[in-house]
Amino acid sequence: MNASHDDSRHGLADRSYRPERADWTIDQDWGRYSAAEHAVWKTLFERQSRLLPGRACQAFVQGMRELPMRHDQIPRFDELSEALMKRTGWQVVAVPGLVPDEVFFEHLAHRRFPAGQFIRRPDELDYLQEPDVFHDVFGHVPMLMHPVLAEFIQAYGQGGLRAQKLGMLEQLARVYWYTVEFGLVLEQGAPRIYGAGIASSASESVFAVEGDSPNRIGFELERVMRTRYRIDDFQESYFVLDNLDQLLQLAQIDFDPVYARLRSGPVYEPGEVLASDRVVSRGSGAYHAAKRAGGQP
Repeated sequence: MNASHDDSRHGLADRSYRPERADWTIDQDWGRYSAAEHAVWKTLFERQSRLLPGRACQAFVQGMRELPMRHDQIPRFDELSEALMKRTGWQVVAVPGLVPDEVFFEHLAHRRFPAGQFIRRPDELDYLQEPDVFHDVFGHVPMLMHPVLAEFIQAYGQGGLRAQKLGMLEQLARVYWYTVEFGLVLEQGAPRIYGAGIASSASESVFAVEGDSPNRIGFELERVMRTRYRIDDFQESYFVLDNLDQLLQLAQIDFDPVYARLRSGPVYEPGEVLASDRVVSRGSGAYHAAKRAGGQP
């Protein structure tokens, strides 16, 4: 897998899998989680709960407070859905893992968030390529309590179905990656986490907000849609919103003229900084340079 290639992040890891239901949903079957699996959730939850204060944005913190999410057990999706429905009209549905793009978009377009039903093993606490229940629930669901994110992610689902038909899914997926998964937002003049990939990762929670290595660049739509991302490691650049309301503006724009412009012109590597960028902080690039040189960062 190319480290900086925009592989489809919604696509199924195991292409041979055939679902019983057309929408790929399964029962959460909460009662089948073992004590060891609940213990993994507890370890991850408590670790992130110590790390995120002062690093996560206020909307994430508020969402966590208002959800039926306990530190000592994997949440029940029906209880999460009940809280979400009252606030933003969303619900959480269980899936076996990554699902095909069109299935993913269809769920989002109807305010259903597909969450992995399984949880990682104790030896996978720090990295798991396929998103599990901790990433999907702890990382994503708190922000679904925020009306702007709720609107934006639904619009992304609707836009994804169209982008797929137009052959522009790769470009649109970069928006999701650099916002919903690895987005930062300015609060009181400092970058704060709202992206699930950061919020659910102990090491990246610190790296993204406080590390000297990554670039933090003001969010600009076409710049983001021309920028590749990393799927195997920390991001080399993070794109920073001035406020979450910027996402609401994105949910309302006509992407057709944007797609027309994107069919020609440059594509940028993850660590590039352009003269036209509004740089929040320029990174040293030392972490990834050491990795490329074969050493330790």
